[in-house]
Amino acid sequence: MLIAVAFRPAGTTGTEPAHIRTRGLWGWRAAMADETAGLAEALRRQADTVRRLKQEKASPEVVAEQVARLLELKAQLGAEEGKPKFVLKTPKGTRDYNPKQMAIREKVFDIIISTFKRHGAEVIDTPVFELKETLTGKYGEDSKLIYDLKDQGGELLSLRYDLTVPFARYLAMNKITNIKRYHIAKVYRRDNPAMTRGRYREFYQCDFDIAGQFDPMIPDAECLKILHEILSGLQIGDFLIKVNDRRILDGMFAVCGVPDSKFRTICSTVDKLDKVTWEEVKNEMVGEKGLSSETADRIGEYVLLHDGLGLIEQLLQDPKLSQNKLAREGLEDMKLLFEYLTLFGIADKISFDLSLARGLDYYTGVIYEAVLLQPQNAHVEEPVSVGSVAGGGRYDGLVGMFDPKGRKVPCVGVSIGIERIFSIMEQKVEASEEKVRTTETQVLVAAAQKKLLEERLKLISELWDSGIKAEMLYKKNPKLLNQLQYCEDTGIPLVAIIGEQELKDGVVKLRVVATREEVDVRRENLTEEIKRRTCQP
Repeated sequence: MLIAVAFRPAGTTGTEPAHIRTRGLWGWRAAMADETAGLAEALRRQADTVRRLKQEKASPEVVAEQVARLLELKAQLGAEEGKPKFVLKTPKGTRDYNPKQMAIREKVFDIIISTFKRHGAEVIDTPVFELKETLTGKYGEDSKLIYDLKDQGGELLSLRYDLTVPFARYLAMNKITNIKRYHIAKVYRRDNPAMTRGRYREFYQCDFDIAGQFDPMIPDAECLKILHEILSGLQIGDFLIKVNDRRILDGMFAVCGVPDSKFRTICSTVDKLDKVTWEEVKNEMVGEKGLSSETADRIGEYVLLHDGLGLIEQLLQDPKLSQNKLAREGLEDMKLLFEYLTLFGIADKISFDLSLARGLDYYTGVIYEAVLLQPQNAHVEEPVSVGSVAGGGRYDGLVGMFDPKGRKVPCVGVSIGIERIFSIMEQKVEASEEKVRTTETQVLVAAAQKKLLEERLKLISELWDSGIKAEMLYKKNPKLLNQLQYCEDTGIPLVAIIGEQELKDGVVKLRVVATREEVDVRRENLTEEIKRRTCQP
């Protein structure tokens, strides 16, 4: 049965005379036309913005955000024109990486992994999601950022928030009491992304941890040495590693009059001092966390202090703090740590900073955070921090939370905030206009004449079988000029050219792309010559 449906424009009741209903229809169409024209104009302006940013060589994150906005406008316009609404973009807080960006990332990973291996670390992997109860209650106020997965009628699961809690679960589950491991993998946080500052909802962490019962501060010092080696090797600018100790913080809160029940929440507030002023931190302590103004002022006398060994000595003589058992233990260990860091030759890059709190609940001892420094003008004595790129600390109680008998495995580790580092390195490459190679191809197999496809296939197969990274163009009879241009465009350093004469003489003409130098090489010696010229062992 067919059913007729009458269309009634918005703003009409259907009982008006026909000419009024017609005017209503035309008015509705005019409004729709105006809205479509407005969207088209917004789309044009957004396209201009994207083009301008690309011309100005803005950071990839800024361009990506504006391109996403452009795609949203296109989808809206398509919906207005009766086309299906579908936004082709990555989810909020995520991004794609093109070959050039991936080449930069691989270089960073190589430096980090080689440092971890140099210090004797093994590698492990864990699932990308864990039981929800595994992650619950381990991250303090940040627990709200955990991604919970939809219940499919089975286990309650969450995406991992970091690599430390899964590592502790792994140790407890496998009854491991001694390991030095690294783990590089993606983690997930339901945060408000700031992609221009390298802050995402999906991102990599690079973790190095030492688990086991050892003498005080020796593994802790090695973690800081590893962090120093990585940041120096990446050459991303001047940096400073801030250190503190949870025991010193807890002792400080106690002598200042903070109730035990508020230690962790006040700790999270103090941790904001690198982003906001002391006045803002104090207001949060008093207004939101319920501390008295006098207690907050006493905390302020301590948390604004930062120095090296001299400050540790000063606090060991402090009449109040030195009488607190926890604080004294932390200060004595901190003094020992600085002695080891001096022996490692890195103490000049380390600052004992009482404002460093790190909001995660599982830290029990030394904590640290690396920040990049931006040089200021001559009128300012100290450089200014432009962002944290790594952090870590000691967490002696975390494994025991998973062990049925509560057996503890002392642990200390460091986590490299890799996305921030990638953003900085990408900006450096863009600014320098450095050409980034996206492949490792050593040689292109080329032909000087037609009808030599079979010979090219034979030669490239010989090179592949000998471990040479080689390419050829996927055409039967490519022009020599096109083959040479391909090498120029992709950065391939050598060309192995065969022609009828070379085949008769049993040689291959090896061309150096950069200098255009050409030399005839016996076919049986070609592999060794390519390895020698590309420094491959």
